[in-house]
Parts: sequence; structure tokens; C-alpha cells
Amino acid sequence: MQHQLAYAKETIAAIATPPGRGGIGIIRVSGTKAKCVAERITQRQLTPNYATFCRFRDANNTVVDEGIAIFFPSPHSFTGEDTLELQCHGSPVILNCLLKEIIALGAKLAKPGEFSERAYLNDKISLNQAEAIADLIASSTEQAARNAVRSLQGAFSDQITHLVECLINLRTYVEAAIDFPEEEVDFLSDGKIKSELESIISHLSDVQQQAKQGVLLNNGITVVIAGRPNAGKSSLLNALSGKESAIVTPIEGTTRDVIHEQLSLDGLPVHIIDTAGLRDSPNPIEQEGIRRAWSEINNADQILLVVDSTDTQETELEKIWPEFTSKLSTTNHITIIHNKTDLSGLKNQIINQSTPVVALSATQPHTLALLKQHLKQRANFDSQLETGFIARQRHLDALKRAKKLLNNGLSQLNSTLAGELVAEDLREAQYALSEITGEFTTDDLLGNIFSSFCIGK
Repeated sequence: MQHQLAYAKETIAAIATPPGRGGIGIIRVSGTKAKCVAERITQRQLTPNYATFCRFRDANNTVVDEGIAIFFPSPHSFTGEDTLELQCHGSPVILNCLLKEIIALGAKLAKPGEFSERAYLNDKISLNQAEAIADLIASSTEQAARNAVRSLQGAFSDQITHLVECLINLRTYVEAAIDFPEEEVDFLSDGKIKSELESIISHLSDVQQQAKQGVLLNNGITVVIAGRPNAGKSSLLNALSGKESAIVTPIEGTTRDVIHEQLSLDGLPVHIIDTAGLRDSPNPIEQEGIRRAWSEINNADQILLVVDSTDTQETELEKIWPEFTSKLSTTNHITIIHNKTDLSGLKNQIINQSTPVVALSATQPHTLALLKQHLKQRANFDSQLETGFIARQRHLDALKRAKKLLNNGLSQLNSTLAGELVAEDLREAQYALSEITGEFTTDDLLGNIFSSFCIGK
């Protein structure tokens, strides 16, 4: 499907390297005026697709800098348009001077993600490949980066395209059965449609499972460490992060603010937040810390409720701290951490019950393996599952809708042999899957996706 070229007459430009000084700075230009800009800035005829060492000049013919210029003619460029890339010294002053000259020559400043958006609109990449660019830039673990590269190379798109092709073929067969009811063979009851539909659902389930892993690799999980003062929360944060992130003292109320750290559990990004000890306090500074602690607790994917095992070894949440649980809408994401087992003599272990319990010592790093394994299980993250792509929540939503429609179509086929209803479910499922690659989408969705990109991408 060819997309509407919304920007056919506009040329855009942006600094593509991060703000600040660096060895190299890059400016990108895309659009119909890119070739004229190249000739004016370099005062040379650039050989397409070749790196050329040039002097970059302003409107007064003064040399601003020297570096590498590369011109990519349409359609053989990232955006599918004439594209220019200038590589100069990474001084913000030089970069801004050159960008000012390019704007004066008729280009406009690019919006966040506009280069990638043009690549999508010009059918150079699918929508989820465009998203993979942003995910690659934002990746926080090696596994997430590798999967984002695979998505960028089409691993996810290929799976969705194959499913859509299978649905199109099946729709053709179903609609033929509807259009030619006088044929001697009853296509709806001969088993072929049912068999192929079940095969598509099975394949979709596999893709769905991989996508769930891809979302976890992309987003990670947020784990909040909570508990009373001096339970060992900050010690646990330091032990998990492997560095002295939080100050640890015997004085109650040492932690006054939330402290953020990040680690990787076999590729799963885990955002860990240490919070102030929860108690009634007359100190206004500590009160603000406690307020912030509750804000993080209410937004956590998982809560580690740390208790001092020298004070209690109770395993029932309601008996440990009923006041805490009464303030939560659900307790399904809580794990009780019996800390200081080196002092209490409690066995290091995991107790699986309605509210799981992990007994460990934050001062003995080898006991943390239990907690790390538990967190992966709570996140439903399988480090052994071979996933080939990164994914987002919108992809999961589309896959879920498609699967529901296909299961409904299978039910219609089994119960009523209603070909028209089956065909409609197949059509809706095809559209749901096509939203992932961008074959069917809305301007609002595109605006939301690309506005989160970096300028210059």
C-alpha cells in the first residue's frame, strides 16, 4: 500500500547528534531542496552515495568548517527523498551556524521523529520498524538492543505480514464458499477452513508470546522497595545495584527521598526504587519523603515489602502490617522480603503462597539469587525463550484483538457454519494485525508515536 506523501514540497533539516560538544556533529537534510542545499553549502557537485571531504561555507562564502558531505538521491535514502548528511566538528556553535544557513536556503526545522515518519510514509519501513528505531536508541540492556535491531531489520514485520497473507488466502476461500453455494463441495464443512484457521491461531499465539517478551525487554518492570524504617531497604537497593546508591545508617529516617537505580536480570530491565521508611513522623521533610514513597508504591509493577526478620518471621501479609495493605487497591504484586537472615538465623528460601515470601540477607550477595529469580518469575519473563524482536503495548493490544476475533470466527464455524460471520471476523482480524505494521492506521496514532522520537530521527 502506497502512503500519501504528506511532505512532498517541504524540505526538513535538523542536528542529528546529541546536544553538547563532541568530536563529530551531524546535520541531516531531507526533501526536494536537499541537492540545492548541498551545492550551495559545499560549492561542489557531490557524487551520489559517496563521502566527499568539503569545506562548508555560509552565505558570505566564508568557510564555517570542513568535513564530510554525503548526498543520497531519491528513492535510495532512508527517507526515500533526496537526503544530505553533513559531518562536521561537534561544536554547537558550528552546528547551529550551518543549520541556520540551511534554514535560510529554504528548509524548515524538523519535528521530533519527522525523518523516520517520512521513511514510513514513503514505504521505506513499516510502522513497527520505525518504532524500533526509537526503541533501539532508548534500549537499556544488550538484549533489548539486539531485539530492537532485529525489529528494525524486519523480524516482527515479517511475522505479521505472513499472518496477514494467511488470513487473506483464508478469506478468499471462505468468501468463495459464500459466493458459490451451488458447488457440490461444501467448503465450509470440508475441514480445510477449520484446519487453516486453527493453524493461524496457533501461529498468532506464538507471535503473541514473543511480543510479550519483547514488551518486557522494551519497558522492563518497576520494582519499589518499601517498609518501615531500618528494615534494610537501602541495604537491599545497594546489594541489587552493586554500588553504594543509598546512604545506610542505624538512624531511622535516613532515606528522605526516592532513589532510582536500574539493573538487568538476564536482559530484563528492572527499575528499582528505594523509598523512605513508612511511619508517622512530625518532621515535614520526612513527611514529604513518605508522600513520595506512597506515590511510587501506587505505580509499581512489583512491591518488595521489606521486614526485619529479627523482629518477625510471620509470613501472612495481613498479620505483618494490615495498615499498609489497607491503603492498596490490590496486594497481588507484593512480595514479602524477610531481611537480615544472617542475624535471625532464618533459612534463605522462597515460600510460594498467596503473598510470596523471600528470606535473604542484603549483606550476603549470594542470597540475592533467590530474589532475582523470583522477580523474573513474577514478570513472566523467560530468559530461555528465544525472542526475535522488540514490541510495544499497542502491538500486544492489536494481537489480542486479532486472536479474539479469530477464536470467535472458529466458534462460528464450529457451531453454525455461518460463512458471512466467519468472513467478517477474518477481515477485522486482518485489519487489527495490519495496524501493527501501519497498513491501516490513523493520523492521531502516527502523531503520538513519532512525537516521542529524538529530533534528527
